[in-house]
Amino acid sequence: MVYQKNIKAVLEEYKVDGDRGLSTHEAEERLKQYGRNELRKEKKITLPQMLLEQFQDPMVIILIIGAVVSFFLKEVIDASIILVVIIMNAMIGVAQEFKAEKAIEALEKLSTPKAHVIREGFIREIDSSQLVIGDIVDLEVGCYIPADLRLISSHSLKIEESTLTGESEPVDKDATLLLDTDTGIADQRNMAFMSTFVTYGKGRGVVVATGMKSEVGKIAKLLDDTKEDKTPLQQRLAQLSKILGIGSVAICMIMFVVSLLQGRDIFDMLLLSISLAVAAIPEGLPAVVTIVLALGVQVMSKNHAIVRKLHAVETLGSVSVICSDKTGTLTQNKMHVVSTYANGEMNGSFDEDMLFGMSLCNDAKVQEQEIIGEPTEKALVAFVEQQGIHKHTLELDYVRVNEIPFDSQRKLMTTVHKYRNGYVSFTKGALERILDRCTHIQLHGEKLAFSAYEKSRIMEASRQMSEQALRVLAIAKKPVRNPMSDNLESGLILLGLVGLIDPPREEVKESIAIAHKAGIEVVMITGDHPLTALAIARQLDIAKYQQEVCTGADLDAMNDQELGDVISRYHVFARVTPQHKVRIVRALKANEQVVAMSGDGVNDAPSLKNADIGIAMGKSGTDVCKQASDMILADDNFATIVKAVEEGRNIYLNIQKAVLYLLSCNLGEIMSLFLTMVLMPHVVSTLSAVQILWVNMVTDAFPALALGVDPKDRYIMEEKPRNAKESLFAHGGWVFTILNGMLIGTITMVAFRYGLNSSPEKARTMAFMVLSISQLFHAMNLTSRTHSLFQVGIFKNKWLILTVFFGIALQVMVASLPFFQMLLKTVSLDVFSWGIVFSLAFSPILLNEASKWIAHER
Repeated sequence: MVYQKNIKAVLEEYKVDGDRGLSTHEAEERLKQYGRNELRKEKKITLPQMLLEQFQDPMVIILIIGAVVSFFLKEVIDASIILVVIIMNAMIGVAQEFKAEKAIEALEKLSTPKAHVIREGFIREIDSSQLVIGDIVDLEVGCYIPADLRLISSHSLKIEESTLTGESEPVDKDATLLLDTDTGIADQRNMAFMSTFVTYGKGRGVVVATGMKSEVGKIAKLLDDTKEDKTPLQQRLAQLSKILGIGSVAICMIMFVVSLLQGRDIFDMLLLSISLAVAAIPEGLPAVVTIVLALGVQVMSKNHAIVRKLHAVETLGSVSVICSDKTGTLTQNKMHVVSTYANGEMNGSFDEDMLFGMSLCNDAKVQEQEIIGEPTEKALVAFVEQQGIHKHTLELDYVRVNEIPFDSQRKLMTTVHKYRNGYVSFTKGALERILDRCTHIQLHGEKLAFSAYEKSRIMEASRQMSEQALRVLAIAKKPVRNPMSDNLESGLILLGLVGLIDPPREEVKESIAIAHKAGIEVVMITGDHPLTALAIARQLDIAKYQQEVCTGADLDAMNDQELGDVISRYHVFARVTPQHKVRIVRALKANEQVVAMSGDGVNDAPSLKNADIGIAMGKSGTDVCKQASDMILADDNFATIVKAVEEGRNIYLNIQKAVLYLLSCNLGEIMSLFLTMVLMPHVVSTLSAVQILWVNMVTDAFPALALGVDPKDRYIMEEKPRNAKESLFAHGGWVFTILNGMLIGTITMVAFRYGLNSSPEKARTMAFMVLSISQLFHAMNLTSRTHSLFQVGIFKNKWLILTVFFGIALQVMVASLPFFQMLLKTVSLDVFSWGIVFSLAFSPILLNEASKWIAHER
């Protein structure tokens, strides 16, 4: 077993150099030999299966029965049309489902976990699926283990293995450990297993198993992360469809019974009732919602917001508070050293020891003239390199033998180096954390007792830097005898301070202004000094006064109840820990706020899970953070969050438009038939079965989809956030739907009554034309329920305009061409009749525009 072999034997077995890794050619050959590093997923549903599922819908089955009845009645044309409608519905359904599936697959590829491998002596970031047996993988805090690894080095390494072993406590790992006997997975402390993640320290390992041959693969834990539960909105609409379906069937049964009592033809009315039931039930609702959500998140991904969970799109429209990290999200994450304090002077001379500490207590690497690493550490190394001291040369003299990695709780990092015949440690971190650990200060190479006077000068220098929005780091050292001592961070000698600037992103101030206009509060959360945080917050108009800043110490002094009472006062939280972030989120939610929280560290995962929308950083974020999130920012930019909120609001609004449109049209169809039957019992029905199905195809599905992709509403970010519990029919939605449904039904009946003066055939034709064309015009009302069509722009939605023009042209052909007249039982109309048809059909636009004007005047 690989865990029973020493490191040298393992590297020889897999024919790899632990420092250089595999060559690109060798990696490609092994990928062909061993295959991709992926767990087998559930098979995707095939196109034929999708097509078959379309015919399993109860309403489609009812329609098929209707076609069979028509054949028996020798109504071959009617039966053929019904079958064509069934097939076309199925094809549209498959096309929608297939497009949605492809959109979600594309998003999955964007959020594939990465791995840092050593190839040809250089660190490279690759998709974890490209890992091969023998690859050397670098591990650091927050990264997922991408394959089964035999560790070849470890420094304070701890790995959380609960997904594999069920053990919640992180396991200490030791690469040098040798196990003689058969050992269970939980006790293999020199191994790291796929799907677990690093919580502390760092290490390096050689890949010994990938994909289904890993321990996760062996226990057949078949993961299918692509399987997405229905969103709350989809669930509510599915339930609504059922209720409306039952109601529609009940109305159709009543109509059928009434028609029997009126002595109408039983088979005609049976077919009509079946057709109306199918047309009236909004079975297209879930499909429209799915396609709009899928296409919407695809658009968001192109704008650098990768949605991992569909429910996030709905919640985005309700966000009332955005809690954002400062570094890299509100700022450019391009650190530069612009100020120093050493030897009692601001921006004066400094000892070599301070430069050594900045370079050595640092995990950034200089590789091919490029500095690779975390922005703060890159800035420190770049500054030292500019002083003529090169990191790779320095590390030959000062060999790192131990380290205490940076931790968000301690806010410190310490490394121990062997130098000549002794050892020296360097520590860097937050000033207040280092200050209390220092007993001496170094001035011009001389070690002096750390007096109260020197301490006050240090604090004044820190204050000056912080007020300039600089991030302040302290550098200290300590000669040590035992490199493995537990007291490496006490009795330190302070070397000096470094001030780094990270300018705000240019576009962020405008985005924050947009958020404020949209009723969204913006809260800055940072580990930086309160003065630094406030200086940046003032530049971005997040906060103006010191009273708006809350520190980690302030949070510790309050219980949850007290925090909940005062949370709304604060817009900046400084010197906070990940645990504080969780408390902030919970306090905001307790105040009925819908919270979006951004984060990038492994310890940010709990706060992201607690937030309504967890947002991970795509560039700087750890794998653990990304897996806990609902959305990933590919560009780590705050402006992208605001754009995503706007997109989320628009997607929800478009879904609402499509739903209200479909329901008002369905209600119009039922009203026109039901009212005519009740008020004019001795005439033919308003529409034939095939005409109803035609309306369902032409004037329901396509305009609804066109509304689903309606361009952004220019007024959307001037409205307050939507209440998360709010119904789709809030703010007069039900009234709008019912009144427009009644209007469409009424004008259809008026056209029918006028046509009866000539013949039943003309009456049906005019009713058919008015119903279908009025629904097409009504779709244009939905571009905005609050602003005039002429304000938002008649040609705003090109797809909708095309749909309307195409639909009207088709209806004119249906009433004019002999072929369509035979199929749909229509007759030609004279110019005057067409005038009446278009006048009545256009009335929904006129009446809706009038109601908007009246509402606006009020």
